[in-house]
Amino acid sequence: MARYEDLIAQYENPIEHACDLHLGQVFLVEECQKPMGLCESAWETLRPFVCELATGGGNFFDGWMKNPHSAMLSCNDGFRPISFLVEVVE
Repeated sequence: MARYEDLIAQYENPIEHACDLHLGQVFLVEECQKPMGLCESAWETLRPFVCELATGGGNFFDGWMKNPHSAMLSCNDGFRPISFLVEVVE
């Protein structure tokens, strides 16, 4: 997980707590509902892809991913972005 202290110091108002996610954490999604423990901001980025995959879609951006039933996405926190591998689990 990246963290850009220089950008935080220069641009962000101090906040006590940004995120509880940790490396290797797994979320399972059912019926396109936000999983507990995932922040709203990250979910808004992930949701369209998760819901598309859940309904049988995929192959985003004409072959972007080796596995067409997956997507590699990041939350929109530019100071400490977290990447998520979203994939169909059978």
